[in-house]
Amino acid sequence: MNFNGYLGDGSSRDRISDVPYSDNFSFSAAATMPHSRPFSSNGLSLGLQTNGVNGEAFETNVTRNKSRGGEDVESRSESDNAEAVSGDDLETGDKPPRKKKKRYHRHTAKQIQDLESVFKECAHPDEKQRLDLSRRLNLDPRQVKFWFQNRRTQMKTQIERHENALLRQENDKLRAENMSVREAMRNPMCSNCGGPAVLGEVSMEEQHLRIENSRLKDELDRVCALTGKFLGRSPSGSHHVPDSSLVLGVGVGSGGGFSLSSPSLPQASPRFEISNGTGLATVNIQAPVSDFDQRSRYLDLALAAMEELVKMAQRHEPLWVRSSDTGFVMLNKEEYDTSFSRVVGLKQDGFVSEASKETGNVIINSLALVETLMDSERWAEMFPSMISRTSTTEIISSGMGGTRNGALHLMHAELQLLSPLVPVRQVSFLRFCKQHAEGVWAVVDVSIDSIREGSSSSCRRLPSGCLVQDMANGYSKVTWIEHTEYDENRIHRLYRPLLSCGLAFGAQRWMAALQRQCECLTILMSSTVSPSRSPTPISCNGRKSMLKLAKRMTDNFCGGVCASSLQKWSKLNVGNVDEDVRIMTRKSVDDPGEPPGIVLNAATSVWMPVSPKRLFDFLGNERLRSEWDILSNGGPMQEMAHIAKGHDHSNSVSLLRATAINANQSSMLILQETSIDAAGAVVVYAPVDIPAMQAVMNGGDSAYVALLPSGFAILPSAPQLSEERNGNGSGGCMEEGGSLLTVAFQILVNSLPTAKLTVESVETVNNLISCTVQKIKAALHCDSN
Repeated sequence: MNFNGYLGDGSSRDRISDVPYSDNFSFSAAATMPHSRPFSSNGLSLGLQTNGVNGEAFETNVTRNKSRGGEDVESRSESDNAEAVSGDDLETGDKPPRKKKKRYHRHTAKQIQDLESVFKECAHPDEKQRLDLSRRLNLDPRQVKFWFQNRRTQMKTQIERHENALLRQENDKLRAENMSVREAMRNPMCSNCGGPAVLGEVSMEEQHLRIENSRLKDELDRVCALTGKFLGRSPSGSHHVPDSSLVLGVGVGSGGGFSLSSPSLPQASPRFEISNGTGLATVNIQAPVSDFDQRSRYLDLALAAMEELVKMAQRHEPLWVRSSDTGFVMLNKEEYDTSFSRVVGLKQDGFVSEASKETGNVIINSLALVETLMDSERWAEMFPSMISRTSTTEIISSGMGGTRNGALHLMHAELQLLSPLVPVRQVSFLRFCKQHAEGVWAVVDVSIDSIREGSSSSCRRLPSGCLVQDMANGYSKVTWIEHTEYDENRIHRLYRPLLSCGLAFGAQRWMAALQRQCECLTILMSSTVSPSRSPTPISCNGRKSMLKLAKRMTDNFCGGVCASSLQKWSKLNVGNVDEDVRIMTRKSVDDPGEPPGIVLNAATSVWMPVSPKRLFDFLGNERLRSEWDILSNGGPMQEMAHIAKGHDHSNSVSLLRATAINANQSSMLILQETSIDAAGAVVVYAPVDIPAMQAVMNGGDSAYVALLPSGFAILPSAPQLSEERNGNGSGGCMEEGGSLLTVAFQILVNSLPTAKLTVESVETVNNLISCTVQKIKAALHCDSN
């Protein structure tokens, strides 16, 4: 038998637990002792002596081994083995025990290297692997077995030593913190005057506990009150959770806010457990007191806004009255002032208010709509022509039980009207979601200007939002309310009546955009493709690529009209350009979706004495395009492809081909998207390269198709404006009255991004936009005035 590694360097890493033994086995204490006292061995019995005859032999042997040469010493490892002593080697009876000479079997460097490589792959080899190693390395199988045992022990010891060092460091930190706390308790200071606090006969520890208990009680009362508001019921007077299966965690997650979670969720933050003898409330405190107070103010504001929104949605006359001019449901401001208290502070000087309400059925269920509204990116995609940019600043609460019930987000958005005469609305607001019943949800927005110091803007969102109720066949009944205060002095006089009557940012426009977009998504996601009137067949992947390209084109058009912050436009002030025409420029570099060079953007808005529907049909008709478009080469265009985005084929994406003037000239392709609803219409187009569009229609990537969009945005004019222009009260619907037409062009004036912009280029774009407007008026027989 061998004591593999037993007679090593004497450290704690040497493993002895695997040495075989028998119950009657014992070692002699010393050769000179007449009687050796055996050790009792139930599980393990070893007697170790370092002096006497055995000790001297051990030291002599080690000294002799050390004199062997450097190579042998270098190859020694934790697996050095000594030959074991078996029970058969011990003589029984009266004969004295015979001393067995210990022999060492050191492994060579090659053996150790091979063993280490196997250990890295498998620290617990089976018997077959050990036999294979023993044959390959010319070792006894037991030597291989004990080497792995010793190596595992060594690894475990190293890990434990490292963990102990970390624990000692943590212990030192806690001791230092404890000493600083004790020092602060010995020398209390007054928070008001900074002098030593006089505590009278109350001990330091007792006073500290009283202060802590008072603070925790106040915190618990506050948490219970907020919980009652969240859950929609009054909190229990005993301040405990009646059901032991529910633990209330109010604290902050990654954004640092309130959250309601089940006890199965892990608690990552420190907890203060406050027991009153009947229950336990768990409060997660992660943020400083000032942050907690700020979030509690946010929550109070959101709850007040939610209460106001629900009451306004449920009430009818006299709070809501139908306008005789527009037919929209508008707010009775006198009734509102007497029924509701303001939640956003006093109205600022120069601000005016507009409020409207609209109810309709939308082909989307309540959960999907709520998820869309609470996700800033999906919200912007649902209303692409109304939202230029949005972001979630902070997630104060993500909701309860894995749902959006109780979700509270701090958001920022840029709301736009497609006209250069109306500035983009910058709003920071809270968005709060609450489930009122099964299948009934409410989402409310409210500006935070009244509770955030130093915050001011030209627009405020009073409690606005929607109530959503599930209906049959996947539809939902949506009640939308828009209530806004804004600075009217920043609005062009042409658009002031449009904003005041709710045609620009009112509830009807939000509802119309929601219905149109949901219908479009339903058709595009349907497994059955509607019959196409497209002359050119398009594959399913080609439809997706073409729609994706059209979306990018329309988004860039809207960004150019409203000067979105996403696109780095620089405004130009040119003396000979009309003040209602806005000229901007930017450089396009390293963007595969745009041609490189200097891009010039020109946009203006004019009033047209024709209905929006008639104007839309004229501009979207490819056969009449030659009457206003210079790209048509003076002739009608042919529709090469058509993708419907709604039951009304006016909402579509088309690919048009211009007629070539002669045989030597190649024809041009134009990508066009048209959309119309009850609140407005858009016609956007851009010339595209023929090979690139062929690749897109075959399912290729549309991100590398370079284009610069141009087009028109059509809005119904306000009734007041129509009366002034026409002399009658024709109303502001899409079928009647006048229109507000926005014309915008994006043109590449130089293919070199480093080139200088010339006055001639600006005049060319200005003449193009003026000429186009005049051609449209002439074609529709409009009065030039």
